[in-house]
Amino acid sequence: MLKRALTIAVAALTLAVTPVCAQDGGTSRPIEGAPAPFDADLVRLAEILGSLHYLRALCGANEGSKWRDQMQALLDAETQSGDRRRRLVTSFNRGYRVFQQTYRTCTPAADLAVRRYLDEGAKISREITARYQN
Repeated sequence: MLKRALTIAVAALTLAVTPVCAQDGGTSRPIEGAPAPFDADLVRLAEILGSLHYLRALCGANEGSKWRDQMQALLDAETQSGDRRRRLVTSFNRGYRVFQQTYRTCTPAADLAVRRYLDEGAKISREITARYQN
């Protein structure tokens, strides 16, 4: 069950990293410097990815840098530099550090947090994709 949820979350996260575009005479082009209407969701998603990066390794998931790679894909798709990128990176790091300070071993509570974050991340990804996909 957890593996299925993890697969769904990864697939949803992959879909969620499409850049924001504007329509211009039938062609799409990125909106430069404009905040995306889903930036708050991306900040939360970045925090979830940071949390999962720490917790999945702690609980022996043996996924390597999977969640960090997902974060990198998000950054590559959404922003190259600037304040927006810094906010996303800061949020990822906050998610990682909060659990690093709390958990030294995998506990039932840590495992529950993983399941909840997988569900929340998948939900955010689906909503962003459904609402803003080109």
